[in-house]
Amino acid sequence: MTTITKNSTRFKHARLVLAREKDHPVGDNNQGYDLLLPLDKNGHIDAREWKVTQDKCRVRHFRPGQDDLIGRLRRKPGGQWYVDYTIGETDDELIFRLSDERFAIGEYISIKSAGVMHTYRVITIETP
Repeated sequence: MTTITKNSTRFKHARLVLAREKDHPVGDNNQGYDLLLPLDKNGHIDAREWKVTQDKCRVRHFRPGQDDLIGRLRRKPGGQWYVDYTIGETDDELIFRLSDERFAIGEYISIKSAGVMHTYRVITIETP
């Protein structure tokens, strides 16, 4: 079984901020996500590594004027990735095509929150 230590170069902190959209024509660096997740050498999520380190794969959703939401990165049996804030609740946020997305500065990730899809820009990838 593979384990990841805090110093592993494959376990990364990615920061996503709101990209431009109708209500935010220049985006918003004050709302977004911090993710801790295993990435392969090309910047894609490593699903096998995630499986053995899921307890370390955390997500923080930050927004101005609201408390941060802290959750875990999860995967449904069909392969759909989502953020689970409270087990058994309906507050999950779906991450669109996460298995296909590349975590690299300037790339975009789409997340569906409260029934609305928003696009976020990757601004930081670093080793925690």
